[in-house]
Amino acid sequence: MICGDSYVDHLDFLWPSAYHTAMLPPERTVRQRIMELLTDTPKTTEQLARTLGLPERQVEEHLVHVVKTVARDRSRRFMLDPSTCLECGFMFRDRTRLTRPSRCPHCRREGISSPRYYIATERSTHDESDKSRRKEAEKGPSS
Repeated sequence: MICGDSYVDHLDFLWPSAYHTAMLPPERTVRQRIMELLTDTPKTTEQLARTLGLPERQVEEHLVHVVKTVARDRSRRFMLDPSTCLECGFMFRDRTRLTRPSRCPHCRREGISSPRYYIATERSTHDESDKSRRKEAEKGPSS
């Protein structure tokens, strides 16, 4: 020990994050960060996993809970752009699982796009309905 410094303080330069993270206030949870990333921005589990630094399977497990959390909030809706077969174009509209299907039920090929998820807020759904109303108004009265 030098000048009365503790052993931990002496090694602090080697592992600053490991030592100090326990003392910092907790930041947002993984699920809160997923909800922030998905708000009004469609993303796949692969994109989320890369951004968060987690395995895809772990992100998929968190998504199940994110869906439940968003369902309790009436101002937000969890939206899913379904997977599609890259060969025949089959769209997995009725699929309830959040994971990517392994094979197309029609052509049996394995080239399937990943589903995209996003959280629509009350503001974004109003913006979309305003846009559609404006388009209808621009068309004029139908004859």
